[in-house]
Amino acid sequence: MQLRKLNPWSYPEGMDQGVEISDFSRLIFVSGQCAVGPDGASLHPGDMSAQVQAALDNVETVLSKAGLSLANIVRMNTYVTDMEAFLSMAAEPMSVRLAQHDVSPPGVLAGVVELGRKDLLVEIEAFAAA
Repeated sequence: MQLRKLNPWSYPEGMDQGVEISDFSRLIFVSGQCAVGPDGASLHPGDMSAQVQAALDNVETVLSKAGLSLANIVRMNTYVTDMEAFLSMAAEPMSVRLAQHDVSPPGVLAGVVELGRKDLLVEIEAFAAA
């Protein structure tokens, strides 16, 4: 797979403005992942930072079933119920974790009123290529 980052300008958030993918053989679409354990129970009520890490763990688990990792993410959308909490507590740790895989995918950060359960604060959907 060939990946070329398209950044005609940069913003403080540090995400790539676009990516061009060529010579790939597979696309993986990861459904929105939240801070939910293997038994389906919600994790880390009220803790935005911990929920972001748990949601990323779940994204990573789904990708691993395809033999991929966070390094293969080419687009990621993040939905949060509290934008201020996300930006102050979870955005930087998320960026650091993704940077460990040299990933700064384009995508959407959106504030939403509510997710599938009232105790969930973040949902992450990812698109990966290999």
